[in-house]
Amino acid sequence: MTDKGTMSTTGTTSRITNSTTTTGTTGTTGTASTTGTASTTAATTVTGSGALAGSGPLRLGTRRSKLAMAQSGMVADAVSGLTGRPVELVEITTYGDVSREHLAQIGGTGVFVSALRDALLAGDIDLAVHSLKDLPTTQPADLVVAAVPVREDPRDALVARDGLTFEELAALGCDGRPAPKIGTGSPRRMAQLNAWAAALGGAVETVPIRGNVDTRIGYVRSGELDAVVLATAGLNRVGRAGEATQKLPVDAVLPAPGQGALAVECAAVHQVYGTDLAARLAELDDPHTRAAVTAERSLLAALEAGCSAPVGALADLLADGQTVTELRLRGVVGTTDGSTLVQLSTTGPVPSSLDDAAALGRELAAEMLAKGAAGLMGERAL
Repeated sequence: MTDKGTMSTTGTTSRITNSTTTTGTTGTTGTASTTGTASTTAATTVTGSGALAGSGPLRLGTRRSKLAMAQSGMVADAVSGLTGRPVELVEITTYGDVSREHLAQIGGTGVFVSALRDALLAGDIDLAVHSLKDLPTTQPADLVVAAVPVREDPRDALVARDGLTFEELAALGCDGRPAPKIGTGSPRRMAQLNAWAAALGGAVETVPIRGNVDTRIGYVRSGELDAVVLATAGLNRVGRAGEATQKLPVDAVLPAPGQGALAVECAAVHQVYGTDLAARLAELDDPHTRAAVTAERSLLAALEAGCSAPVGALADLLADGQTVTELRLRGVVGTTDGSTLVQLSTTGPVPSSLDDAAALGRELAAEMLAKGAAGLMGERAL
């Protein structure tokens, strides 16, 4: 009998960049929330089951950050290949992009998403790409997440001065010495980093920060902070993977529900394409990733926790040899100082449906609530 191992649902972004493309610039007429210039990706090959009826480019709404543009560009290439249509990136500014408040202060839930969804509902764009961890768990009736492509690495990454690991940083804070400063905007990371440092017999000081990848890494390069923690997937997508000094083990730091995955959203019934657009986009869906993130987000919803609550979750597929046999779901809730964590896991058969995956999430959430998880969350999405 082959030992049971873990089959990751992560992959590389090459899974969704499956067409040969050329890129140009076109003028567009935008709304108040969109820019006047958008890049257009035109595919020279069709890899799907046929071209989508109609003419002109499909309009893909995206946030304006370097990371958002990079991941939206990858999806645009794939959509072009599937539909035989050029895809125009329409840049949209969200509330989360312009607010300088910390995410825990502005609530987190939907702040990077609402403007994109408004543009979809108004017909200003045809589809939108989100980081799945930013999506509220309640889905609007008129919109559908048509595809969740294969997931990138869901782990968090440490970018530290002098190539230090987290264990080495935590050791610097023992014996009464000043604790090294680690920047993160996530209460979830704060809770787990502080708890991990204490378990190692050391200490760190978690410092709330905002900003894009370059800004956050800049805090370390300038010496203002000893380290920052970012999503590995984001570093990979913007070509900064080499900046990471350590990929944080999920046994110590669970990622946010849906971290590393993208959501491709469109109208359930498009005003021009009807249900055809959602059906074509569904060809980008990865069933293993979809099942995993469904379980994770169901846990988040059952905890009634928002995107900025200190909740981590990760579902992975367990395999005997080459055969996937079970889905394991791990969850954690904690106080930001790391003094108290509720961390549980459950394992069940590979879900035969998304309803089964969601049920696994609800079951684990119920166990966590019974252990006192509700009292540890700073925000509940009631």
